[in-house]
Amino acid sequence: MVTAVVSGAHELKALHIDKTAVDPNDVDMLQDLILAAVNDGIKKAKAMMEEEMGQLTGGLKIPGMF
Repeated sequence: MVTAVVSGAHELKALHIDKTAVDPNDVDMLQDLILAAVNDGIKKAKAMMEEEMGQLTGGLKIPGMF
């Protein structure tokens, strides 16, 4: 119902809200959906960044890099 696109720099780049998710009488649910979508987007961006760094470093965990 809510999709968030987050960059590798953890910036919200896009937000899509399905029209069926908008109910003027239930704003709390929409807020919860947006919060969950943004947090999921940040989690996916972080995982993608860690995967890319893992490929560059050969799997070594370099302190301070991620």
